[in-house]
Amino acid sequence: MLNFFNALIPLLVIHVICDFYLQPKSWVDAKRESTYCAIELYFHSVLHGVALIIPAFILGLGVHSTVCLVAIVMVTHYLFDLGKAMLPNGEKLGYFILDQCLHVLVLVFIAYHMSTNLTLDALLNHKHFFDVIFISLGYLIALKPTSIIIASVLKRFPLSSSGQGEGVAASETDSDAVSSAEVGGIAAGGELIGYLERVLILTFTIAGSYAAIGFIFAAKSIFRFGELNKSEDRSMTEYVLIGSLLSVVITTVIGTLVSLGLGIKIK
Repeated sequence: MLNFFNALIPLLVIHVICDFYLQPKSWVDAKRESTYCAIELYFHSVLHGVALIIPAFILGLGVHSTVCLVAIVMVTHYLFDLGKAMLPNGEKLGYFILDQCLHVLVLVFIAYHMSTNLTLDALLNHKHFFDVIFISLGYLIALKPTSIIIASVLKRFPLSSSGQGEGVAASETDSDAVSSAEVGGIAAGGELIGYLERVLILTFTIAGSYAAIGFIFAAKSIFRFGELNKSEDRSMTEYVLIGSLLSVVITTVIGTLVSLGLGIKIK
């Protein structure tokens, strides 16, 4: 029998190739417009199933196992893509991620049944299992909870020139969102900048690449404060600086604690 990852990786490779490189945009548009009447939907599903014959042959699967593999992937891919095509806003990022997660879960399920070395006990007792859980917790805390903490702190420093007082900070998750709106950007874009910044800082902190953290902060400062200087609003500049420093400090502390918990030596 196969090792779990030895079985899963070839299946994922075929999925990525068929879903992103062998599917023209015309097929995607046809599925969205004609749903189950689109012949492209059937072509795409069959392509996914037939392409899996290659890894099945490489992995040494029997005829019966190969037929089951092809049938399961073809049917599930058809159902998932049909459901996504029938949704009113099926092209949204959230639905795309959900669709891909469902496809991957099917492949994980298949790889699990193709292998014997993966059991619940083996997973729980794996030497890196709780390391993964601990790191995941660090990222979860660095995103939304950290935004709430930053917003709570910024409530104490209302924008004097905005005329909105504390309501400005209260209505946003962090200073990036506020500054984006104030300088003509979009609040959602600023919020995303904050999330990406903290993900990168946490990643580099755990990896011990502290110089990269300084580069990220410097690059962000150049773009952000350059825009704010044009507005000649000192209170906004200080507001964003406080939020940015809070973001860096909190995320660095989280990363340091995670590193210590993992037994990584702090340089």
